[in-house]
Amino acid sequence: MENLGLLPLTLPVKRVILKKFIMIDYLSSNKLINAVCEKTKGSLKTPCLCMGIIALFLFVFVSFSPALVLNSYAEKSDSCLIEETSKENNLFCAPIKSSSPESPEFVLINNNSMIASTPPNTFSSQVLGALVTGYEQEDVKKAITEYIVEEGDTLSSLADSFGISINTILWANDLTKNSVVKPGQKLVILPVSGIVHHVKSGDTISSIAQTYKGKTDEIIAFNDIANEAVYIGDIIVIPSGTMPSVTVQKQQTTSSVPIASSYFICPHSACRISQWLHWYNAIDFNGKCGDPIVASAAGKVLKVQLTSSTSRWAFGGAGNHITILHPNGVVTMYGHVSAALVSPGETVSQGQVIALMGGQPGTPGAGMSTGCHVHFGVTGAKNPFSR
Repeated sequence: MENLGLLPLTLPVKRVILKKFIMIDYLSSNKLINAVCEKTKGSLKTPCLCMGIIALFLFVFVSFSPALVLNSYAEKSDSCLIEETSKENNLFCAPIKSSSPESPEFVLINNNSMIASTPPNTFSSQVLGALVTGYEQEDVKKAITEYIVEEGDTLSSLADSFGISINTILWANDLTKNSVVKPGQKLVILPVSGIVHHVKSGDTISSIAQTYKGKTDEIIAFNDIANEAVYIGDIIVIPSGTMPSVTVQKQQTTSSVPIASSYFICPHSACRISQWLHWYNAIDFNGKCGDPIVASAAGKVLKVQLTSSTSRWAFGGAGNHITILHPNGVVTMYGHVSAALVSPGETVSQGQVIALMGGQPGTPGAGMSTGCHVHFGVTGAKNPFSR
C-alpha cells in the first residue's frame, strides 16, 4: 500500500476509484449500515462496532485515493518536468503558442465609476521562471540613460567607461569632435555603440536600417519589435549604426510643432512634478499607485505595451506605457502605468482616464522607477510643462 501514490492512473485504477466514489454515497445510507449489521453475527451486531468498521474503511479510502489522483494529474500535465532540469538545465516551460484573454479586472475610478482593465495574458519564460524559483534573470541592459558629467570626465574616458564609441556619444548629444564636456552637463548615453532614431510617419524597419547602415534583424532584436511594427514617436536604437550624410540627416530631423499653452493638460490631477525635463523630453508627475492617468489631449491610441516582467529594463526602462497620436502630429507617451484602460486604435478625449499610475519598484511593468509616478514624454513639440 505504501507505493500506491507512485502508481500511474491506469484504466483499471480509474475504475477502482470510480467504484469507491460510488460507494461513498452508498455508505452514507442507513440501508448499508443495516445490511452490514444483519450479515454479521454475535457481537458484530453492535451498532457502534458497525460504525467503527465503516469509519475504518472511509479512513483507508481517504488516505490513499488523493495520492492516486494527484500523481495521475502530474503525469498527464503539459507543464515542465522538474526531473528533466538536471539534464537540460532549464527551469522554463516551452514558449506559449496560443493564449486566451483573461477575465478583466474592474477598477474603481474616483470612487464613482467602474472601468474594466485587462491584464497581460501571457508570461515570458523568464517571468514564469521567477514564479517558480523566486527570482528573475536580469534582462540585458537596453535602456537609454542620462549621465551627469563629473569633474575630470572627457568624451574619451566616458566612452571607455560605458563601453561605447565616442561617435555614439557625439551623435546622441548633437556634439562635435571639438566639443568639451563640463561638470554638471547632462549627456544621453546609449546602451551600445550606434545611433538613436525617432520614428516618424512613413518609417519602416527596412528604411531605418538603410538610412543608418544597420541590420534589420539586429534592430528588431535589440528593440524587441514585434511583427516589424514601429509607431510614430517610437525611439529605437540602431546597433552599430552610423550617422548619415548631412542632407539625409536634415530630412530625418523631427520638426517641432508650435502648440498653444492650453493644448495639453496635466496627465495627473495633482499635477505635482517630481522630476523636471529629462530623457526624452519628459516630465515626471508623482502620486499614488493606482491613481487615474488621463489623456493630456484628444487623439488616437497608437500603442499599449504591457508586461509581466519586473525587470528595470522592461521596454527600455519605460515599463508599461501608452502612446497617443494627436491631431497636430504630436505624440504623447505615458510610462510606468500599472494598468491600461484603453486599446490601440481607440479614440480618446482630453481628460479621459486611460491608465492607472504604477512605478512601484519590483512590480510588473514598473521599469526603471524609484516610486509611483507617470513619465510624460512629448515627441514633435516642446514639453508644455518644462521650464
